[in-house]
Amino acid sequence: MSYISKINPETAGEKEKKVIEEHLAQGYKLTNEKLTLLHNAEAFNAIEASSYALDRELQRLIGKRAGDFFEYAISEENDCLVCSTYFRKLLKENGIDFDTFEFTDKENLLISFGRALARDPKNVPEEIYAQLKEQFTEEEIVVITAMGVMMIANNYFNDILKVEA
Repeated sequence: MSYISKINPETAGEKEKKVIEEHLAQGYKLTNEKLTLLHNAEAFNAIEASSYALDRELQRLIGKRAGDFFEYAISEENDCLVCSTYFRKLLKENGIDFDTFEFTDKENLLISFGRALARDPKNVPEEIYAQLKEQFTEEEIVVITAMGVMMIANNYFNDILKVEA
């Protein structure tokens, strides 16, 4: 059971209602994580809105599928039920079974990097960094890493407050 209740969008504060309206207008849905974060508009913007902006940049640079694999690998490694369930459903909707899919070399590298970030961010193997520098520009590595950090933040938020999947 979640430690924090989900807000009711109809009774939310004015700042929060504005954030909800803008979020829905962009075509996004209100998930349990978002309804928990929306107790405060600034908290929502810091974690959720920033993640969406960074994810759009990640997709522009490396593609949606590669980005989704990277983010899913982080969520799986962190054992975050909320995020891993979301990505598994997203991949299934696209006809992808993560356990049997034939990944490209770049996708495998991103999955390895995502898992390493989630497992021990201070000790990512040097060979992964070397491979990243071979496959991606420094700008791309910065965006990939920043998105990884945001994904870990989302995972931790959900796990710490026991947000329901």
